[in-house]
Amino acid sequence: MGRIQLKQVQKKFGDVEVIPPLDLEIDDGEFVVFVGPSGCGKSTLLRLIAGLEDATAGHIEIDGDDATMLPPAKRGLAMVFQSYALYPHMSVRKNIAFPMRMAKIPQDEQNRRIEAAAKALNLTDYLDRRPGQLSGGQRQRVAIGRAIVREPAAFLFDEPLSNLDAALRVGMRMEISELHKKLATTMVYVTHDQVEAMTMADKIVVLQAGVIEQVGSPLELYRAPRNLFVAGFIGSPKMNLIDGPEAAKHNAQTIGIRPEHIDVSTTEGAWQGTVGVAEHLGSDTFIHIHGIPGCDPMTVRAGGEVLVNHGDTVYLTPRAEQIHRFDAQGLRIG
Repeated sequence: MGRIQLKQVQKKFGDVEVIPPLDLEIDDGEFVVFVGPSGCGKSTLLRLIAGLEDATAGHIEIDGDDATMLPPAKRGLAMVFQSYALYPHMSVRKNIAFPMRMAKIPQDEQNRRIEAAAKALNLTDYLDRRPGQLSGGQRQRVAIGRAIVREPAAFLFDEPLSNLDAALRVGMRMEISELHKKLATTMVYVTHDQVEAMTMADKIVVLQAGVIEQVGSPLELYRAPRNLFVAGFIGSPKMNLIDGPEAAKHNAQTIGIRPEHIDVSTTEGAWQGTVGVAEHLGSDTFIHIHGIPGCDPMTVRAGGEVLVNHGDTVYLTPRAEQIHRFDAQGLRIG
């Protein structure tokens, strides 16, 4: 079991309120990602759940029991940090076993859990090596293995991939997602990378200045962002936001159109612009178009074979059914 409920949870540091009172439910077995820009309160919220920070007000329940005042060791949760925090003089086996030794778990049971975790994480052949003999991705897997053997009600990940290079990040992203499917255990994951959030989460919690802006599945947030902040944060490249007369035509203060929902032509279209930088990525080309009133530059996602050059005149047509409308308060219309 790993159901977590936050009820009017608030956090202040002195007189500074970093988490205004909020409510949140995380269901058993869900993969929930907290995402938002630096300083939005996502790590603080995770630490409140873990018990590493004390809540100023409100209640935190784990599987229906009030855990607000419980110390971290009593909450039945396991945390994986950005730093691997491995003991360099210990083997992988002993690093994974460490929390069980502290809990005085019988050796036979320790061995069973170590073997099971190593198998799940493809670490069986590395159990007798030391951390210094491993790659960054392997060391992160050891840190996850140390959490797995505790058999927690939920795993808490605080930006665990930040220290890895781009290729390793993609690989570890897949491995953590596969691990979630195998274990079917609740996972709460913090990242500033919305691509990680979109590809890993069952449910995304978008935060800004400690406030939950929207909660939903990746596709819900992509298709129907509830305000301008979510619209501009979720999606890569981010949504184009247009103000002025073009928005007024749609009875809105601001309209949004995603780069992949704009058609490009060299002969005709709704908007005329000039090609700036074109980023050719093979399967896709991201074209940055200047001269579009209310949105300069505008980003368009086109096929990898599209041929445009800096300074070319192009015509853009947004797909009408994919236009998002927002009012003067920045809230979604319709």
